Amino acid sequence: MTVFILLACLGGVLVGLSRQLNGRLSISTTPLIASFWNHAIGFAALTCLGLFVGGLLPAGAAEAPWYAYLGGPIGVIFVAAGSWVIARIGAVNSALLIIGGQMVTGVAFDYISDVPASFWANASGIVLIVGGMMVSRGRRKTGGSQ
Repeated sequence: MTVFILLACLGGVLVGLSRQLNGRLSISTTPLIASFWNHAIGFAALTCLGLFVGGLLPAGAAEAPWYAYLGGPIGVIFVAAGSWVIARIGAVNSALLIIGGQMVTGVAFDYISDVPASFWANASGIVLIVGGMMVSRGRRKTGGSQ
C-alpha cells in the first residue's frame, strides 16, 4: 500500500511541476504553444513507455465508441486554458480552482446519475470548498499580514 501512496504523491508532484512549466512557457510564448509542447513530449514519453512495457494498442481499441476519444481534444483545451490561467492568477489559485471545479462537478454528476448521497454532506462540502477559496483569495488581497 505504501508504494501506491508514494506513486500517487509522485504523480501529484509531477502534475504540479508540469503546470508550473506550462505556465512559464505560456508567458514566454503562448498558451497554445505551451499546450503543443506538453502534448508532444507526453506523446513521445508515453509511446516509448507503451512500446517498452507493451500494450501500446490494446485489444478492442478500434471498437470503442467515438466519444471515448474525446479525452484528447478536451485535454488540449484543458492544458491550454491551464497555461493561460496560471500565468494570470498563479499556480496555487489555479490548483484550487481546478480542485474546486472537480469536486462540484463530481457532486453534480452524482445528482444527475441518481447516486444516493446525503444532500447536506454534499452541500456542506461545496460550501467548505468555496469558503476555502474565498479565504485564500482574501489573504492574497491583504498580503497575509494583520
